[in-house]
Amino acid sequence: MSYLGTIFFALILGLGIGFFAINIRKILRNIKLGQDVNRFDHSQKRWSNMALIALGQSKMVKRPVAGLLHIFVYVGFVIINIEVLEIIIDGLFGTHRVFSILGVVYDILIGSFEILAVLVLIAVIIFFIRRNIIRLKRFVSSDLKGWPKNDANIILYFEIVLMSLFLLMNAADYHLQLLSFGHYERAGAFPISQFIEPVFNGMNESTVMIIERAVWWSHITGILIFLNYLYFSKHLHILLAFPNTYFADLNPKGQFDNLASVTAEVKLMMDPNADPYAAAPVDASAQPTKFGAKDAMDLNWVQLLNAYTCTECGRCTSACPANITGKKLSPRKIMMDTRDRLEEIGRNIDSNKGIFVPDNKSLLNDYITTEELWACTSCNACVEECPVSISPLSIIMDMRRYLVMEESAAPQPINAMMTNIENNGAPWQYNQQDRLNWKQE
Repeated sequence: MSYLGTIFFALILGLGIGFFAINIRKILRNIKLGQDVNRFDHSQKRWSNMALIALGQSKMVKRPVAGLLHIFVYVGFVIINIEVLEIIIDGLFGTHRVFSILGVVYDILIGSFEILAVLVLIAVIIFFIRRNIIRLKRFVSSDLKGWPKNDANIILYFEIVLMSLFLLMNAADYHLQLLSFGHYERAGAFPISQFIEPVFNGMNESTVMIIERAVWWSHITGILIFLNYLYFSKHLHILLAFPNTYFADLNPKGQFDNLASVTAEVKLMMDPNADPYAAAPVDASAQPTKFGAKDAMDLNWVQLLNAYTCTECGRCTSACPANITGKKLSPRKIMMDTRDRLEEIGRNIDSNKGIFVPDNKSLLNDYITTEELWACTSCNACVEECPVSISPLSIIMDMRRYLVMEESAAPQPINAMMTNIENNGAPWQYNQQDRLNWKQE
């Protein structure tokens, strides 16, 4: 590569990584808008979860077909990126296959890369067929219309193009190696691209080199474009699945957290030495207590991380009993709405010099309706199904808390039940003295 070519490559690389860093900073800023919660305990268990679920894909294979295909794509992209490192070094220093000094190990690596590239292509084509031709039910829901549907297909196109460029680049390189043309010395094993190489027979060596260089540039540029596309895409889970599984809730499913302010009030009521008529002490410096969540910033930072990590796979919605029976609730939509609202808040902050200016909108009502929230049975099926440990239920419950404790807006049967508990000490509408009357019948 010429001196100017090296400078141009360094410029493209710098711009690609620079824009990616800017976008990641925005995501981290938005996640930090959430309320504080401690998820740094039990580090050994958390590391184990991350290794098993994010790296080991243990929850993906619960659906064997999709799980196996996803493993092909996942492993293929992770391992093939080793060659991306070689491309970057070659681009910066003008070398040719710098890792070829590894000898036989390098041959094995390149050979395995090519086999994985073919497996990725096969998997992606099957994913495209499942999504657009067979049209599986979880991919044709109303919450996947418009951009979410287009985004999923754009990712599949990206993967097909990148893998095809990778194999074509190797085929052209291998052809020039066979001819010992220029600096193209024998390096690597090409079990797949050796069958593509004959298309260059009869071409002038210089023409083949131009094709090889054009494909090489297209491949690395495509990777940098894809890297920056992640910010706008559901494929952000490639990066965020690891911290998301690490910071996941370790409590047993179904165990909800207690509000500290309510716990303190209940303890005070149960204290026989406390004056029942005394007013609670007032801390002038304390922020007013807010129960539950109305907007995205009322949620904790792990819930906001969950929103950015959502893969939009729809496993949660397909397992949701409320959705199955025709209710409006879709746990996938809950996560997508939370992310969309958080992004809207982030744009508001960006346009107002780092300060959020109230926009008379909120996650509740403007994005998520009360009908969706009260349709939830709190069964945890969505949490159990999620391949990256996302909890739509925690967001639903926090928004329900807001409706009940801040707006007294629970459905009539729930309000009646709570009134009975307050007056009768039980959910039923009769006096405590009458509880055992049923045995006389």
